[in-house]
Amino acid sequence: MGSEGDVVLRKPRFLCLHGFRTNGEILKTQVHKWPQSVLAKLDLVYLNAPFPAQGKSEVEGIFDPPYYEWFQFNKEFTEYTNFDECLAYIEDFMVKHGPFDGFLGFSQGAMLSAALPGLQEKGVALTKVPKIKYLIIIGGAKLKSPSVAEKAYFAPIHCPSLHFLGEADFLKQYGQELLESCFDPVVIHHPKGHTIPRLDEKSLQMMTSFIERIQMMISTKEQSACFTRADPSP
Repeated sequence: MGSEGDVVLRKPRFLCLHGFRTNGEILKTQVHKWPQSVLAKLDLVYLNAPFPAQGKSEVEGIFDPPYYEWFQFNKEFTEYTNFDECLAYIEDFMVKHGPFDGFLGFSQGAMLSAALPGLQEKGVALTKVPKIKYLIIIGGAKLKSPSVAEKAYFAPIHCPSLHFLGEADFLKQYGQELLESCFDPVVIHHPKGHTIPRLDEKSLQMMTSFIERIQMMISTKEQSACFTRADPSP
């Protein structure tokens, strides 16, 4: 293979999972607070969750409906309804519109995103699509359902992952617990609450570095695979 300068970089392709009782267009609006220099390095696809909101949305009056939710849960967040249907819905979209390199998730979408690599490795989700390689987690946490958690976090999450932790986020403690299940996560701390923050100079540098690192990983691997296929030797 040629030198690093010969590697053709392509944009990492992320499937973006929105927060509870919002929608893909809302997440797109929130993500577009980030500068064009970041957005231009990513191929982002936004998906609406499968179920119409079954209650009031926190974003009513701020963003227009319709609002959706990925699955339903009890007050303790330990029992889920329609979780398997949610996984099948995501997989079906990935089969039809993939391949994807990773997930970008916010809030409920972030919890789901961080659980999917382990569920995929266990063979209980996303069995028809390529392995998830990268994660961008904003305001995330671990899923608490025992039957899901034992499969999702049975081993450290080895995907390179970027996490946003807000100092005023009510999920901050749970986002830190998620970090403990990740192998070598990159963490951007910000002063805001449960939101997708704008990037200051330091966080912009960290995010750009993370994206460029995974771009190089993707492109090097793909170029190597291309050379291997072209190699006529037995």
